[in-house]
Amino acid sequence: MPSSALTKTFSDPIQLIYAGGTFGSYGRPLAPLSAEVFLPTLKDLLIAQDTAATLPKISWLENTLIKDSSQLTPNDFVHFYQLLLNAYSQGDRRFLLITGTDTLSYLGAFLAEAFAGSDICVVLTASMRPLLDSDMLHSYNIDAHSDAWSNLSGSLKLAAAGESGVKISFGGESWPAQTVQKIHSHDLMAFTGHSRAAYPANSYIKHLPDTRRQHWLDDQQEAIATVKMRAEHASIHALYCLPNDVSVINNQLLALLSEPPCGIILLGFGAGNVPYSEALAETLELIHKKGHIVICASQCPFGGVSDSYAAGSWQYDHQVIAGGRLTIPAIYARLLWLLLRYDSPARRKQRWINTVSKTGTTIKKR
Repeated sequence: MPSSALTKTFSDPIQLIYAGGTFGSYGRPLAPLSAEVFLPTLKDLLIAQDTAATLPKISWLENTLIKDSSQLTPNDFVHFYQLLLNAYSQGDRRFLLITGTDTLSYLGAFLAEAFAGSDICVVLTASMRPLLDSDMLHSYNIDAHSDAWSNLSGSLKLAAAGESGVKISFGGESWPAQTVQKIHSHDLMAFTGHSRAAYPANSYIKHLPDTRRQHWLDDQQEAIATVKMRAEHASIHALYCLPNDVSVINNQLLALLSEPPCGIILLGFGAGNVPYSEALAETLELIHKKGHIVICASQCPFGGVSDSYAAGSWQYDHQVIAGGRLTIPAIYARLLWLLLRYDSPARRKQRWINTVSKTGTTIKKR
């Protein structure tokens, strides 16, 4: 690769990726417009709206995967990872990805895991209402009541700044992607996050020297074929604790014993409390021996888990790992990346413990 490809400056355009979602939906009933229709329309609207030439220069990165974000799978997450990786390897560094809100936080957190250690700048956004006014069926016009245009404008400005890392921009705010979660199914202020993120937000490099960047790229590209292959079969399971007899959650875990090693999110009450039984403790040990990773998370949107209560601390003596303050999307994303990137249950567990310990929220085994 020519060294000049690795020394592009912020005068280079932002690479915009359109991936579907409500943002590009139109008509009655609403359905995503194809890229062939939507992108020229968006280009025309950007030109028309930017009368003062205040928006940054934009290029359009071709993307063949356009679908409702609720339909995204691990294969699709890897598609976007590879798309960005290929462009990054050619010297592009600033990206804006437009997707849907359903899995916005999941995709953002996954990309944050995948690009940790780089100096890439990726901003993801979406909208709760379509950009285009479906009441006007003979021309494409911006819907004045939509949040799409403001989300796009704010995201472009954030991407133009070029700060390393993966961020989500929505509703006039932005956050490190792995801290973000959807908190409302209809309101325009549908997401929240926080700026006091630990790993992997602090693992981004402000600017990598060309040699270090190339080493990072070589490492990622060497593994991409394996990552794509493992994505075909990777799965993360979420088991939600409810006020049932403990045998219910135990039976759910037993059903996973015959599955290939996977990630399991155990959604406990409050600070991670999980109903105890001797049978469940034995099952957790069996699950561990089969190579599965069990992470305890809280059903609460904020605060995470702790070992303050005996009702929750017992599980950490039986191979369960605490999710700390990580959100459910962030836990899913980290588990998925570990399944794709590392070749053994022992290495995956070691890597999880190492990364979570950087946040200072690790619960030590008693």
